[in-house]
Amino acid sequence: MKKKVISVLLVAALMTGCTFSAKEEQQGKEEQNLAEEYEVASTTPFGKYPKEVTYTLGKMTSTNNSNLPEGDTYENNVYTRYLKDMLNIQNVDVFEETSVSYYDIVNMAIAENNLPDVMLVQGLDNLQTLVENDMIEDLTDAYQNCASERIKDIYASYDESVLGNVTFDGKLMALPETNISDGPQLLWLRKDWMDKLGLAEPQTLEDAENIIEQFVTQDPGGNGAGNTIGLACENDICGEMGYNYEYHLDILFAKYDSYPQQWMKDGDGKLYYGGVQPQTKEALAKAREWYERGILDKQFLMRTNDNIADTIIEGKCGAFFGPWWAPNNPLMEAMQENPDAEWKPYLLSNTEDGKTRYAQQNASTQYVVVRKGYEHPEVIMKTISVLFDYVRYTDINNEDFIHYYQWNVDPTARPVYINVDYSDALNRCYNELTSALSGERDVDSMELLEQSYYQHCLKYIDNPETATPDQWAAYTSRITACEVLAGAQTEEVKTYFFAETDTMRSMWWKLKEMQKQTYLEIITGEKPIDYFDTFVEQWYQTGGEKILQEVNAGM
Repeated sequence: MKKKVISVLLVAALMTGCTFSAKEEQQGKEEQNLAEEYEVASTTPFGKYPKEVTYTLGKMTSTNNSNLPEGDTYENNVYTRYLKDMLNIQNVDVFEETSVSYYDIVNMAIAENNLPDVMLVQGLDNLQTLVENDMIEDLTDAYQNCASERIKDIYASYDESVLGNVTFDGKLMALPETNISDGPQLLWLRKDWMDKLGLAEPQTLEDAENIIEQFVTQDPGGNGAGNTIGLACENDICGEMGYNYEYHLDILFAKYDSYPQQWMKDGDGKLYYGGVQPQTKEALAKAREWYERGILDKQFLMRTNDNIADTIIEGKCGAFFGPWWAPNNPLMEAMQENPDAEWKPYLLSNTEDGKTRYAQQNASTQYVVVRKGYEHPEVIMKTISVLFDYVRYTDINNEDFIHYYQWNVDPTARPVYINVDYSDALNRCYNELTSALSGERDVDSMELLEQSYYQHCLKYIDNPETATPDQWAAYTSRITACEVLAGAQTEEVKTYFFAETDTMRSMWWKLKEMQKQTYLEIITGEKPIDYFDTFVEQWYQTGGEKILQEVNAGM
């Protein structure tokens, strides 16, 4: 009897051992498969993670909830749902701030060494601080493995400085945004006001002076005496680092070969700072004349960007300098307010041979970084590859994205607010659109973004009288403005040095503030024009000379 019991127990033990062995083998296979899936996902642009990967995000937002449709949020919208479905990744926003306060929060996070997994930083000074303090991940392998070939080709369309500026000791420490070439600023004018006054379209800056002065003195908008303002202008006067801004006077200053916030190169190959050059004094004298005549808004010192937009939207201002995309902001809202207004762009010549001279813009001013120690630094590369390659060039019939473009949902709705596109993307899009509108290009072969623009432009062309403001904006920015730029004779002046020297870290803010204050005092007549010479001396004595030496030593 005992032998039978022992036999039964032995068989049971053997069977149990076989069961455990089978379970362990199955578990081992599952773990191996899971590891292989993670390996594929973490080393390819479009591979999907087997389990959801989350990352904390410092999120830049925009006003009006970025124009997201009702029910959508920054963590749950077309972009995030698509990324979740395709890659199985999800952002968890630790803070959401508009651009006004976003970078203050970022600077605080850097100072406290309390970074989210992913965030956007501005300026090479902040990036350098993060690198020197070993606070962010090396993205070299992530870029090589998870940036698609098209994304790499896009970055290759810029000069070496775009990726070079974010490479430290051979390591890629951030993913830079790409600023496409916008071309020179355009002068946006109320054409209906010009027609009312019988004014010809402008060709030169001198023509524009006369038109704007007539706007102010003749009040074609019916605002009442003294209530129509002159040329809208921000108190920064000119754009920094060559970036294409609205409401600045870069084209006026370029007439005098002056580039107040740029580093330029002289005939001997040495760099110099444009803000302290003699030709800038000439440009300031002209800006002062504009101010005295009312051509320049008399209240520009006191106005914020939003307040300037309000004057345009409310019909109190009929002139401002801005890029091709000005119809999207602020003019689309201006057209909603007054559909009878007619805004039209003009490119003004500012050289003796009839060309438009302007400074080359910095191709990158914002950077995406990943916190040191985050397990999946490649998620940012995969996100960029999906949104700026796969969606745009492969999933071109995606209605959800088409609707977002048509509804003018702000790009800040994306998890990471950067743009990655070819340097000549504007010209490419214009050529594709005009070819499709003329019947030469098959619409179905167009990439997603171009298709959305095409549909809006076509609706505007079919019936401009009943077109919506966003249809008008699409046509005016992508066709009207681009046509002006495409036929332009321009002279692009190369700019240099977008990094930061040791002395810049402690003194540049002071020099910038000194420059801004001096310019404003000269333009408004608080200081004589010759005060510029005093400013230049002080600039060099207060650290400018040392910075100049450091900049050239680093070239």
